Amino acid sequence: MLQILLFFMPVTVIYYCYFCNTLHKARQNKNSLKSLYLLGFLLYDKTRQHYTKSKLRGCILIPTMKSLDGVNKKNDVNNTASEAPEKNVKTESEKIDFSKVKVEPLFEEFVDFDTFSKSDFRAVKVKECVAVPKSKKLLQFTLDDGTGTDRTILSGIHSFYEPEELVGKTLIAITNLPPRAMMGIDSCGMLLSAIHEEEGEEKLHLLMVDDHIPAGAKLY
Repeated sequence: MLQILLFFMPVTVIYYCYFCNTLHKARQNKNSLKSLYLLGFLLYDKTRQHYTKSKLRGCILIPTMKSLDGVNKKNDVNNTASEAPEKNVKTESEKIDFSKVKVEPLFEEFVDFDTFSKSDFRAVKVKECVAVPKSKKLLQFTLDDGTGTDRTILSGIHSFYEPEELVGKTLIAITNLPPRAMMGIDSCGMLLSAIHEEEGEEKLHLLMVDDHIPAGAKLY
């Protein structure tokens, strides 16, 4: 602050002397005015030299504009972030034509709740799936049903699925059916599938549910 005052003080003295000389025409003080002019210029020159060497020159008299590149890098600012495309863009769901689908008619006969509740529907996880030797249709599933003991179920869906694509899936099985021997292997239960006909051809979809459902979860 003191340096700023020292800078403007001689300028003020010079202008004051100039106006005094013009307005009052003080010819008798001509020598005094010249002395004041000279003193003012000397003070101005000394102050200017001091400012040239001081740090205030860069921030007051000659301010500098520093590049923001360093600041942006320090703050990890990416100028292209605003140009990036939005990621969470919803894609249109696939449109499926069901006009040529034919399904079996619903049963007209009712079943009582007690009879229905005797079937034990459980979520099962596919641990292993292989094609049964010498069979064109059968797949052998090794399943986790939540009991800690592996369960084996055979299903004739090989014409619709390859075994490796089913490993890790969560399926629905009826687990309290009596064992049934197929190709010398006991099948302990049944996996549920949805079947329909389309243009005279049978279509099958194995029921797969959310993988967040744990093995052994009961369906009601």
